[in-house]
Amino acid sequence: MRVKTSVASRRKRKKILKAAKGYRGALSRRYRLAKQMYYRSGAFSFRGRKEKKRNFRRLWITRINIAARNEGLKYSEFIHGLKLAGVTINRKMLAELAVNDPEAFKEYVEIAKQYLSVS
Repeated sequence: MRVKTSVASRRKRKKILKAAKGYRGALSRRYRLAKQMYYRSGAFSFRGRKEKKRNFRRLWITRINIAARNEGLKYSEFIHGLKLAGVTINRKMLAELAVNDPEAFKEYVEIAKQYLSVS
């Protein structure tokens, strides 16, 4: 006896078309196009999750650089000074301090300056 696949096929098509809701034009209505765009959107999502990390790191570095230059240090000197001091704080937290708590950020800058002048 042969296996009939109409139920499974319909379920598969409905799943893809449901996921493709909101796509423009025929991409949300025609199964073949919807399937192509569905897979493509998954690739875009995967790539976007990687890019998001890069973009946020760039943003944090820019904010730290601006705040450090206001205190008389370049970004690279500031980070190097913190490394010499053995301070382990990530860029996300440094950027947060630079924006929301400039006084605390100044303390980190002073630590970096001390260790830069020693070496």
